[in-house]
Amino acid sequence: MVNYGCAKTGSGGIECFVEFKERADESGGQGMGAMTRCIELMAVVGSFLLILLTMPFSLCVIFKVVQEYERAVVFRMGRLKAGPQGPGTFFVIPCIDNCVRVDLRTVSFDVPPQEVLTKDSVTVSVDAVVYYRIKEPLNAVVKIANYSHSTRLLAASTLRTVLGTRSLAEILAERETISHTMQAALDEATEPWGVKVERVEIKDVRLPVQLQRAMAAEAEAAREARAKVIAAEGEMRSSRALKEASDVLSMSPAALQLRYLQTLNNISAEKNSTIIFPLPVELFTPFFSSWNRSRG
Repeated sequence: MVNYGCAKTGSGGIECFVEFKERADESGGQGMGAMTRCIELMAVVGSFLLILLTMPFSLCVIFKVVQEYERAVVFRMGRLKAGPQGPGTFFVIPCIDNCVRVDLRTVSFDVPPQEVLTKDSVTVSVDAVVYYRIKEPLNAVVKIANYSHSTRLLAASTLRTVLGTRSLAEILAERETISHTMQAALDEATEPWGVKVERVEIKDVRLPVQLQRAMAAEAEAAREARAKVIAAEGEMRSSRALKEASDVLSMSPAALQLRYLQTLNNISAEKNSTIIFPLPVELFTPFFSSWNRSRG
């Protein structure tokens, strides 16, 4: 179709135009629609005649039962028929109705171990488990060819993407945060498919053998360093206690003698072959006196 003409512009000139349009064949479209409806009507009538001729055996075919945890999406000659059917019994027309069952229960699957390069350039192998369910049966059947397989592939790629932005320490210490991040990303991506991701759990993080040995050596060295510091602090405290005890004993010779006798008593109480030679403390009194005078 061609349209042409002339028009006056704002500056006072004249502008001519030629417009080409492609006219739709309305009569042809209406004819095809009427023919399609006629074919559908003939198919429905023929199916009902077939049902009547094969009664009562056809009752086993025309009635479908859907469980409480299922929904049925019905296509009549390729076109979607209303909403999902079920639970319970519903009626279908043989030969022209196609029924697709969708399970609404929560399904879990394991994400295979993924080799991931972390933010600090460490290669780790991580696997996870994903729990999901169908929220919209129509979208799960119409908008995606295989929602289960697509969800599995998306979970594996999301796991690699999320872990690639984290360091090794964050992956080992923040598993719950990583799980929530993966769940949010998966739920947002699968929402147009009618899939609801309920939970994501990181199962295991496997490190290379050499890295495990290095981390074990580092942890052992840190423990040894802490043990040496604790032993040194104990020696320092014990030396201070001994110094205080010696100061107290030097102020009273009788206390030193009592301590000496107590030690002899403890040794004699043990059943061993130790030979004890008691030595009177009075013999050392002049030495103690001279030592005290030298200190004073």
